[in-house]
Amino acid sequence: MGPDNLGKTLVLSSLPLVLDGGLATELERRGHDLRDALWSARLLRDDPAAIEEVHLDYLRAGARCLTTASYQASLEGFAAQGESSEGAERLLRRSVILAERARARFREETGPARGGGDVLVAASVGPYGATRHDGSEYHGNYGLSHEDMVAFHTPRLRILWDAGPDLLACETIPSLEEARALLAVLRLVPGTKGWMSFSCRDERHTVHGEAIRECARLLDRASQIVAIGVNCTPPGLIASLIREIRLETTKPIVVYPNSGERWDAEAQCWRGAPDGRKLEDYVDEWVANGASLIGGCCRIGPADIRGISARLTGKR
Repeated sequence: MGPDNLGKTLVLSSLPLVLDGGLATELERRGHDLRDALWSARLLRDDPAAIEEVHLDYLRAGARCLTTASYQASLEGFAAQGESSEGAERLLRRSVILAERARARFREETGPARGGGDVLVAASVGPYGATRHDGSEYHGNYGLSHEDMVAFHTPRLRILWDAGPDLLACETIPSLEEARALLAVLRLVPGTKGWMSFSCRDERHTVHGEAIRECARLLDRASQIVAIGVNCTPPGLIASLIREIRLETTKPIVVYPNSGERWDAEAQCWRGAPDGRKLEDYVDEWVANGASLIGGCCRIGPADIRGISARLTGKR
């Protein structure tokens, strides 16, 4: 499936679409220590097979869209750990290749008749703050100009797109300012298509403080954005945020919340308790309010995606 057909595909065929869950969550559960500035992206270099296996297990759980292990990957981050510029580019491309390999293996296991032919690969484009490894993606106060953010995002996004994913997942975006920068980058890279999802602090605002309606209004006018939504946000806030977004757009809405816990950047651990309800118990409400791409983010694993898939099976 080529990216040029993606917008039409999302609108006409495979919705609701089941996304995958947290990559780092599942890698840590399998014994990998990710206390590193590169987070799960470190395994692109050190254990790529582990990433591929997690991708494959999400497909087996019912996901039909894989998000690559490039969220916290950057040319600058790899360079800080001794990679050459060529090596850093190779690792970014590898994130897409691993998801494509998992898709190919899943197709061999299941065949097109059982869903193996309709899997998308979304190259993750995380916010600038994610590459700082200091939790600043959860507030967006970078002290950077628009031009600085465009300069940071452009080479990474170009490399990921050239690797051949079906679309981009510009995710966990904390602010309207960074959304504007990413739109400028998309315009610099012809042919790009993708969704953009924001992290939010309450039922109506991004973590930086802008109204999610304002973000949706901006993205509704952007032809390269095929879906708008929210991720890495407590599940109890999602229904209201969907309603706010729907007031400003008819584009597909993407939601993939975290477990409801809060990341403590200083202590490098999660705080609080997870939401008391299973994610699958929210699905009917989210679909009724307008969501059509649904999955999970941090602390959400294959079992959760299996539950979401089972709930959505009868809604396609």
